[in-house]
Formats: sequence, C-alpha cells, structure tokens
Amino acid sequence: MQRLSQSPTDPAFVQNPYPFYERARKAGPLFFWEDYGMVCATSATAVGAILRDRRFGREVPEDRRPPVPDHLRPFYAVEAHSMLELEPPRHTRLRSLVLRAFTSRRIAALGPEIATLAHQLIDAFPTGGAFDLLPAFARPLPVTVICRLLGVPEADGERLLVWSNAMVGMYQARRTRATEDAAVAATEAFVGYMRAHVDTRRGSPADDLITHLIAAEAEGERLSTDELITTCILLLNAGHEATVHTIGNGVKALLKGGFGGEVLVPSRIEGTVEEILRQDPPLHLFTRCAYEDIEMAGHRFRRGDEVGCLLAAANRDPQGWDTPARFNPARPVRANLSFGAGLHFCVGAPLARLELQVALPILFSRCPGLALAAPPRYADLYHFHGLETLMVRAG
Repeated sequence: MQRLSQSPTDPAFVQNPYPFYERARKAGPLFFWEDYGMVCATSATAVGAILRDRRFGREVPEDRRPPVPDHLRPFYAVEAHSMLELEPPRHTRLRSLVLRAFTSRRIAALGPEIATLAHQLIDAFPTGGAFDLLPAFARPLPVTVICRLLGVPEADGERLLVWSNAMVGMYQARRTRATEDAAVAATEAFVGYMRAHVDTRRGSPADDLITHLIAAEAEGERLSTDELITTCILLLNAGHEATVHTIGNGVKALLKGGFGGEVLVPSRIEGTVEEILRQDPPLHLFTRCAYEDIEMAGHRFRRGDEVGCLLAAANRDPQGWDTPARFNPARPVRANLSFGAGLHFCVGAPLARLELQVALPILFSRCPGLALAAPPRYADLYHFHGLETLMVRAG
C-alpha cells in the first residue's frame, strides 16, 4: 500500500483537494494518509463497501478508546449520546424516533415554507453592489428551517450558528486548544439552551420534533433527557451545516460554469442538485472503525483500526462517472456518496435535497443577472468543504 503525505490545512489543498485525491486513487483503492495516520479509501466501490459493511462502525470499541482529557469531558459527554457516533441497539432506537418527525410527508410539507423564506431573504438583498451570499442566503435559510422543525425560536438562529460552528471545529484539521475550549463553551451553552426548551415543551406540547421526542420518552422507549438534548443539538448542527456549504458550493459551480435558470427548471432540478452534491460535496472525510479483523480491497484491517472514507474522492471516481471532475448538470441522476451509505446514511438528506431544489430555482429566477463579484475562496474547514465568502452581484 502506498503511503502519501498531504497536510489538510495546506492552503493549496484547502482551495483544491481534488488533485491529491486523484494522486491517491492512482495508488489503488486504499492508501495510507501519513498526516492522519490511517488507511483511507478513494474508490466509489471501496468507500461504499466500507460504509455498508457492519463489520465497520462509528463507535470505537471501549477497550480501544483513548482517554478523554479533562478539559474536553463536557463535549464528549454530549457526543456519547449522539446517534452519529453510536451503533445498534442505541443507534436504532434514536434513529427510529427521529424518523417519526422526518417523514416524507412532513418534509414535503415544508416546501412552501422554504419557498416563502427564500423570497424573504432575496427581498432583503442589498441593491447596487456586491454582497456575500453566504450570510445573506445560504446560512439563514437552512438554520431557520431546522429551527422551525424542532420548535425553537428562529430568532435564535444566529446564536445557534455560532455554537454549531464552534462545536464542529472539533472535527476540523486546524483544531487547536483554543478551538477545543470554544467547542466546550459552545457545548455547555447549547445544552443549557436545549434543556430549557425541553422543560418548556414538557409543559406546553406543540407539533414539533422536541415534543415528539418527549412523547416517545414518556411512552417508555427509554430515551433519556440527555439523549433527547444531544439529538436536538445534532439535528440543529447537521441540519444546516452541510446545506450551507452545499448552497455556496452549488451557486459557485453554476456561476463559474455559466449555468442559470435553464438547469433549475422542474424537469432538470433533481439532476442539477445531485450533480452539485456529487461534484463538490460539503463533507469530504468520514471515518469508520473495524470491529474485527477484516480483509478489504487487498488490505488486512485489524480490530480497532480506523479507516477514512473519502466521500469526495469516491464521487469523482472515473469508474463511476465520465469526466468526473467536470460539473455537468445534464448527467443522468444516479446515487453518489455525499450523504454516506448504510446504517448511518444521513437522516436529513431528503430535507437537504428539498431545500436545494426549492431555494436555488427561486434564487436564479429572482436574480437572473446573478454573477460572481470576486473569485470564491474555500475556508480552512477540512474535513468539511465550504466557502469562506461568496461575493456576488444580484444584477
């Protein structure tokens, strides 16, 4: 197996990680990433197989877990109840409860609300000059939607964004002690905030996700209050973080490629959104842990070994797509790995797709002259992948 070195915080890599992925793929379906100290998968076949194989999972065996430093205990106390980090049976119970609210009917019913919100945000765009589309459109839209779904005040969206950004800093390659301290402070504030809302909903039920989770708890499904709070935090964080990046990356791809409303009409919107997700996804690296000795893609994983699944590399595998680096909204719709696969397939994928399918056509219809006002630059967020700013003119 080839060993490759590439700092994930190198400025050139941050702006364009794909040449490294191509170099890694030429070494085979697996390579050893020196900077992370683990084997990583690059091909669509290998990544898909690992994500679907129940001999790999997110929850590290107890005897292989490193000790948690004292200053990080509040953060990991919350993570210990996250279905993103758990395996059955706890994962099964939590996911089934969340899916009661994330029904296809309930999500589809959000379409008109998403459309109204998109129009309201566009109404507030500055006139006559360049502005950053991220805070004006990409960030407030998904966080407002998830606030409404959960049943927390949408006026708190900005505060929730700050906490969320601090918490996800724990998964970024640029992580420092300052990042960790900020994540812990955000975690404690977020827990206090959600605990207050849970207490309120116990006395005043409503038609929202928090109320549904409380009802499930009361019905004896053994969902603890800590699990409930962590699940709400996870949904708030995951419910907007990836969508913000995808809106930004997608608008950039459309404008740089010279595409507009013609690829966002009802007959083409699904394919365009899937191409946005495939070609430049918001999450590039997702890890799994081997639960037993496993032979995979010619490599022998030992129990406890960590493996990195490079979703963005898999999405550009030439074995799966012709000219995969090219942004081509006319591609036939087919599955990609941007939302993962298997047991941990993103529970919010239908909502994210709906937000993109509703909001992007409205944006380009209302702003037919939308154009880049400056070269877009990616933020140092790896293993997330999103823009730092997206300066545009509305036309």
